[in-house]
Amino acid sequence: MHATIPALPDGIHYILKSGIQLGESTGNLGGMLNRMEGTMLAAGMAVMIKLGFGFLINPGLSESQAKKAQRFFENNFVIKDPNVPGGIRYYQGKILIRTRKPQDDMNVLIKFCPDPKALFIQTPFGQQLNPVAIVTTEALSEAHAEQIEHDPNKVDLVIRFKDTQAILGLAERPDADVVQLLLENLVQITGNFGHMFKFGAIGKNVQLAMKDIL
Repeated sequence: MHATIPALPDGIHYILKSGIQLGESTGNLGGMLNRMEGTMLAAGMAVMIKLGFGFLINPGLSESQAKKAQRFFENNFVIKDPNVPGGIRYYQGKILIRTRKPQDDMNVLIKFCPDPKALFIQTPFGQQLNPVAIVTTEALSEAHAEQIEHDPNKVDLVIRFKDTQAILGLAERPDADVVQLLLENLVQITGNFGHMFKFGAIGKNVQLAMKDIL
């Protein structure tokens, strides 16, 4: 469990810090801006998560970068399975991040390898990874998130924070422990817990890869 929440990529922390500044500057306008803060936070998280993974899996122009991208992809998303044609399948987890306050309207759906056929593209240099197909993200309306949350065909794991402030508070607590967050009632996790550990492992690898690059 410890690997799940602390491993949020640095890009998300940047968005969370921006959200804190937004909340401080507009928080006295009441419920309407609470919802605006939630929708903006969701949109920002969706963009940064997608861009972050796209950056790490972009083969770039150098052979060394292409090898790093391939290695990151294989370590996190390729699953050897003798029961499928070709012996390989891809991790296709679907993670929904939301809050317990409907008025926050803060919902982000993350899908890993949603279309295996789109994972590779042909280029003048041969077949390469398609960085925009590895992870897709979408900021959802409260009604849409509510509709799909309990559908196992559409969502595998739900990470539900107390409110937007609990998410924004992670920017001030980059090393927050998931157990501590659970004990503080700041987050609830439901669904297939196998995906929780996988999501945490991917997040940790993102964190390590970003440190290696930066």
